[in-house]
Amino acid sequence: MDAIPSTPSLTDTAPATLFVALELSRSTWLVAVHSPVVDKVSQHRLEGGDTEGLLELIARKRMQAEGKMGRPVRVACCFEAGYDGFWLHRWLCARGIENRVLDAASILVDRRARRAKTDRLDAAGLLRTLMALERGETQVCRVVHVPNPAQEDARRRSRERARLVVERGQYTSRIKGLLMTQGIRDFEPTRGDWQARLEALRTPDDQPLAPCLRAELLRECRRLRQVIEMVAEVEAEQKAVAQAEEGNAARLARLRGIGTTFAAVLGNEVFFRDFRNRREVGGYLGLAPSPWRSGQVERDQGIAKSGNLRARRSAIELAWLWLRHQPGSALARWFHERVAGAKGRMRRIMLVAMARKLIVALWRYVTTGTVPDGAVLKG
Repeated sequence: MDAIPSTPSLTDTAPATLFVALELSRSTWLVAVHSPVVDKVSQHRLEGGDTEGLLELIARKRMQAEGKMGRPVRVACCFEAGYDGFWLHRWLCARGIENRVLDAASILVDRRARRAKTDRLDAAGLLRTLMALERGETQVCRVVHVPNPAQEDARRRSRERARLVVERGQYTSRIKGLLMTQGIRDFEPTRGDWQARLEALRTPDDQPLAPCLRAELLRECRRLRQVIEMVAEVEAEQKAVAQAEEGNAARLARLRGIGTTFAAVLGNEVFFRDFRNRREVGGYLGLAPSPWRSGQVERDQGIAKSGNLRARRSAIELAWLWLRHQPGSALARWFHERVAGAKGRMRRIMLVAMARKLIVALWRYVTTGTVPDGAVLKG
């Protein structure tokens, strides 16, 4: 969580604070404002994307407060991370407005079964959360770490590849499913000679494929080939960047068992930011425990799963690969000693625990250069 500055003491010369909370949607922006000269919250509705109207509203409220108080007034603003991304945060900061992007899932809400929810109530709740943060209550909400434009753009390749791989699987399953309805089980649409094999396909009763089905399969295979070519293009770009740049991804790729794809995901999704300790690393990936203790009741709810989903998924997949390619490492020995031949659920639980240890070891490796104990580097 980002460091939150403490609220300055309100003396005659210290600047007061104008609090602004934005409830963003595609069509409208609801702006909640708390002025230091008026003990109430005013709400203003703007058209979605009206940045000039927002800037004019903030400037007007700020001038009114400075005129009545006779001293400078700073502006503190916030909105929830979501559909608009981070462009608005950068736009506000460039105009001298202190802004925070809040994690919506970490904001406390009413626990009643039927709680009222409107944009006005949400904007007022955001404003109260921002004021609590300014008072120094850092645990009231989590503040999102905003990457710079270069960091945000660098992770586009790994995210695009993940989407393309999902599409590749969908097209492959669709083609095989259509052929299964005709009793054909041995057609592999990802092979290079797919077109010639498709033309020669016949059903088990030696009948040719129906014309409409053949045309549909041809179009599906063409889409699949286009996706396969796009995946290869993105992977070539990732490899070229890893060879040209000496960053975290290049350092991770030196370890045996970590390829270009995993190195790019971890380098751009996790290790682009600074962590103070191993607990922050585990918490960012959602691999931290979530205990439940109340009176005499005590149980474990498993990992929190509240962090970066892409990074957590990659870390768990990498743990399986680490066992295969780094069998002599201390982490692999730790896993086998505790599993001791166990299978099923216990093995999966221990693998998640190993994934957390592995990601912490890799964090130490990219920050201090300390190779994980027993790990082997590529030749």
